[in-house]
Amino acid sequence: MSSERPINPRFAEDLPFNQVAGPPSYSRETDGPVTYLSIADATGTVIGYVWANDGDDAAGWVVPPGLSASAVNAGASWLRALRSGKARGLAPTALLAELAQGANDNKLSHALPGTLTEAPSLAALRSMAAGG
Repeated sequence: MSSERPINPRFAEDLPFNQVAGPPSYSRETDGPVTYLSIADATGTVIGYVWANDGDDAAGWVVPPGLSASAVNAGASWLRALRSGKARGLAPTALLAELAQGANDNKLSHALPGTLTEAPSLAALRSMAAGG
């Protein structure tokens, strides 16, 4: 007689793997130029940049290093705005134009007026955000 207990069949059966897609989202990478908008917190400090490139159906959020937890949290609504724009079928730069008009402004953060501009690449925008 063995001292090993038999394995319960519930733990030995194969489980099916069903891959489920997440919410619609823009691509997070592009090699082309990007249009971007500066976002500031309630004190006017830049907490990030929302960027877009229609050619690659890409858009995203870039944050400078060293932000406080409250500044990072203030940026969450901009990530939600990106998901919402994709779900509504907007081209990335059309969403950016909407955001530049204050469509996502709230008490924690807002788009800085007149900051809708271009960078030669996403890498250049990331470097600028990092202080380089």
